[in-house]
Amino acid sequence: MKAYLLLFAIVVYHNLTVNVIAQTNQPSAIHIGAVFKQYNYEKYNQVTHTNELSFTAREPQKIGTSNWQVQLKATPLQHALHTTEYVATFICVAGSLNSASVGITLNVTNWQASNYVLMPASVYNGNRYAWRRLRYSPKLHDIKDIGPDKPIIINDVPKLSDSTDISYLQERSGSMSTPAVGYMNEQQQQGVWLLTEQSNQQGDIGISIAENRTKTSATISLTSPVVRELYTYTITNAHTPSWDMPAHFKAGDSITFRFRIYHFNAPDIQYLFNTFSTIRKEVVTDTTVRNVLPFSEVFATIEQKMNRYNFVPEHGYYAVGMRENFLQDWQIGWTGGMISTYPLLFNGDSITQQQVIRNFNWLFPKGISPSGFYWDAGQKGTEWFGGDIRNTHTKNWHLIRKSGDAVWYIIKQFMLMEQKGITVQTHWKNGNKRVCDAFVQLWNKHRQLGQFIHSETGDVIVGGSTSGAIVPAALTLAAKYYNEPKYLQVAQAIARYYYETFTRKGITNGGPGDALQAFDSESSYALVESYTTLYEHTKDSFWLQAAQDAAHQFATWVVSYNYRYNDTTAFAKLKIATIGGVYANIQNKHSAPGICTASGIALLKLYRYTNNPFFLQLLFDIAHNTPQYLPHPHNKVPNTPTGWVTERINMTDWEGPQSIGYVLPLSTWAETSLMLTHAEIPGIYVDIAQQKAVAFDNVLVQYLRKNKRQIQLTITNPTPCDATIKVLVDANKQADLQELALLKAVHLTVKTKATQTFTIEIPASTVSK
Repeated sequence: MKAYLLLFAIVVYHNLTVNVIAQTNQPSAIHIGAVFKQYNYEKYNQVTHTNELSFTAREPQKIGTSNWQVQLKATPLQHALHTTEYVATFICVAGSLNSASVGITLNVTNWQASNYVLMPASVYNGNRYAWRRLRYSPKLHDIKDIGPDKPIIINDVPKLSDSTDISYLQERSGSMSTPAVGYMNEQQQQGVWLLTEQSNQQGDIGISIAENRTKTSATISLTSPVVRELYTYTITNAHTPSWDMPAHFKAGDSITFRFRIYHFNAPDIQYLFNTFSTIRKEVVTDTTVRNVLPFSEVFATIEQKMNRYNFVPEHGYYAVGMRENFLQDWQIGWTGGMISTYPLLFNGDSITQQQVIRNFNWLFPKGISPSGFYWDAGQKGTEWFGGDIRNTHTKNWHLIRKSGDAVWYIIKQFMLMEQKGITVQTHWKNGNKRVCDAFVQLWNKHRQLGQFIHSETGDVIVGGSTSGAIVPAALTLAAKYYNEPKYLQVAQAIARYYYETFTRKGITNGGPGDALQAFDSESSYALVESYTTLYEHTKDSFWLQAAQDAAHQFATWVVSYNYRYNDTTAFAKLKIATIGGVYANIQNKHSAPGICTASGIALLKLYRYTNNPFFLQLLFDIAHNTPQYLPHPHNKVPNTPTGWVTERINMTDWEGPQSIGYVLPLSTWAETSLMLTHAEIPGIYVDIAQQKAVAFDNVLVQYLRKNKRQIQLTITNPTPCDATIKVLVDANKQADLQELALLKAVHLTVKTKATQTFTIEIPASTVSK
């Protein structure tokens, strides 16, 4: 990265200006000012007065019937990037100011409409895409919008305009995985990140971006309290009347903003993501984790729940949920189905394993549609559906990622059965291979996988997405399992298309089936899995770089800190630590326990290939903090039965003004995610080369190298349950960590509240080849 020649601050009459001059670029300027706004609450927070103040004024400034002292302290930091930390203080020294907010404005004077704007987990490329306002669960219905080659269409979410319309978006700090705004000026090849604290004396901070008519300048604002003008966002509707309550300030009140601005060279969009990965925890620094329940207890609890509530004995399959509707009865992938059977087969008892085998016998061959793909959904054990039957025109719309998920996890289960001595029936193999062939045919015909395909014909109905992001991984594994080279060839072609069309542009979208083509974490992680799997099987360095790029993009969906909930909320009382939660998508604005629906194992593989500790830490944050969301006799969750794991970690009010930190008592896919964690993520990972041990499980570990052939681990179990911990001793990172690695893991048991030291032999290799 090029070095900057000069960073200096100039104090001018109305604001503070920070000019950044690069070696080869034109200067970019951010002018920092103070702003006071008053609102008419009865008119949905219509702005009635706006006052801008200078941070250079020494005397108190009069605002309405009040006087204010404003100060801004700028501190250049010793940092790898050109970084300045700011602390702005607003003090009401006399009088009062009703129905108001105070704020910081960052006026960017060399703005361009082509700037890539990123607000982690909320805004990607400014969300400047065609949009429709369709109620949940939205599906395109206008014939002009439906087709394989239509542009990306998202729902009515906070966004900047892609046309001449008013371009203004409003968010609150909790709406992002990290409270931050970043942008990249492609023409000048410069990038900027603004990171702020999540909250101050007035709670969450408002974060907004407004462009001028010509999109040649923009204002990024931080406000306290959060007051969204006229409108706020609720699910699928960015035009819900604002319910925010302005503050009534009086003499003695003070408000403080602490934020940092980072400037860096950015030859391409990926630099924006890579830089974010290095700084995401630098401003909001509460990253404390909790030890609540061990992985072994988590799995045992969910296994019992799955066998009691989800298994349908008269037909022999594991339902997705409580069967309250067809989507909670059977879906082949995305939220359960043949994903859930994998960890149940991996770790379940003999009864569970027999029920998984029944599930395979039930699925094949009836579970495959005329197109050659799996049926999308079903109910009552005998009814199969091609798509969403709630709308006539979508009854045969198959979400392509569902068949991708199924192929990926079914082949893993075939491999696992063979390791466990279970016969893999020929008609199971042939049925799954038929789906692999359907993917090849789909790619050869359309040169994309689309988002929805027709369950009868196999043709793309809705294109333009990365919904099938897991398919390259699935076909790569299929190439090995079926000894079919064409699968690997097609896998690489699909993955190249995804990289050039989406990853290089900093977007992944259309993974879930309930959010139009919203940018999402699910397909973002699936690309990490696919690129990593391709590198694992081809050793082509292109895929290793692609996997790292995708992982840094995925990191923007992962919560980097612990949100401060109001003391009255359920999550505050439960002492929930939000770090490691994974935001769903830009429409469904909640974080969740784990990845939908995966373990995150590709991040461990990436760490082994690169020795970059960022990937290991990212996986730790995700995996370690999932058990706290499991209702259990030792971890009571209000109104929620034991074993039911909600997907909702609400840090913003997208479901209503009282929805932040509430408990939605549902049984969801998050249960499968927790089971996958126990199946694929070691409770303790020992890196012999780095002489360290990482406890992904809810235990504490100390590492000691005893001699060339032995290590000592001292393990403390602070949880209220006995823990059986899978320990993966990695003595050879040159070998691939392929599927089923934890079958070779050492199992150690530590009693509740106990500490025990173990001596473990270092094997020559602990991984599959």
